Amino acid sequence: MTRRFLFVLGSSRSDGNTELLARRAAEQLPENVEQQWIDLAAHPLPDFEDLRHDSDHVRPTQGEVALLLDATLAATDIVIASPLYWYSVSAHVKRYLDHWSGWLRTPGVDFKATMAGRTLWGVTALAHEEQEVADPLVGTLNNSAAYLGMRFGGVLLGNGSKPGDVLNDAEALARAKTFFAQEAPLARFPYETD
Repeated sequence: MTRRFLFVLGSSRSDGNTELLARRAAEQLPENVEQQWIDLAAHPLPDFEDLRHDSDHVRPTQGEVALLLDATLAATDIVIASPLYWYSVSAHVKRYLDHWSGWLRTPGVDFKATMAGRTLWGVTALAHEEQEVADPLVGTLNNSAAYLGMRFGGVLLGNGSKPGDVLNDAEALARAKTFFAQEAPLARFPYETD
């Protein structure tokens, strides 16, 4: 299967530090790798309604939910580009991940089996010098990937607060050059041991 990257932009601001860093990393992908970019602020998802115990699940055929579902299913690699908002993913991204719960029960999708073996990546910009404050965001993405049997390529972290600041983070820009070239291991929950 040809690699196809879906970049899910979760910022409330376009061209923010997280998006700039994600685009720098994406520039390094080979030309034959397809890229699709979806800005969740421009394609807002409705609040997720938990219908796990209802029987009338239907596959969405139009609107933002259908767009995101189809793009997610078509991707071999999903990149969550979310700024660090209150030490985790943005509300836009959390809503997108919440919809994964509904897609697990959507007839004809077989979401969990389809996602197994694919790769989840993260990109984030944070205002702290101490990168450990992003651990909740990293954990959210890692555990989501582990639940679905996906690979997890980790999170590319950059420093920046004002627009464009991340372009001054030489270490993050250097990591961006090889970020998607690394081999992504199978995601594991923290309690799992080898």
